[in-house]
Amino acid sequence: MPDAEDVRTIALSLPDTTEKIAWSMPTFRVAGKMFATLPEEETSIAVRCPKEERDELVMAEPDKFWIADHEASFAWVRVRLAALEDTDELRDILADSWRQAAPTRLLESHPELGVVRTD
Repeated sequence: MPDAEDVRTIALSLPDTTEKIAWSMPTFRVAGKMFATLPEEETSIAVRCPKEERDELVMAEPDKFWIADHEASFAWVRVRLAALEDTDELRDILADSWRQAAPTRLLESHPELGVVRTD
């Protein structure tokens, strides 16, 4: 089961990522834009996720994904670390969130991290 230290290690391994304490919790940012947080007791993470996909994830795997009340109107989803299969799954989730926050220049220079946005 991945833990908070795995989150930190994986997040900080992504290009141009920094850690910053905000709202009394660790947050991870790419080029200054937040893509993940370690809220509560560091037993879950919050990551960027388009609302349509987020709702589908929560319906499909409610033991793994959930929406915090104060984030319901934003494109974020919570992920229970204990419900993840392994660090590979955690890496995929963090990389996906990183891609949503990363500027185009980083996406283009790191194609190994996935699809480049066209926006």
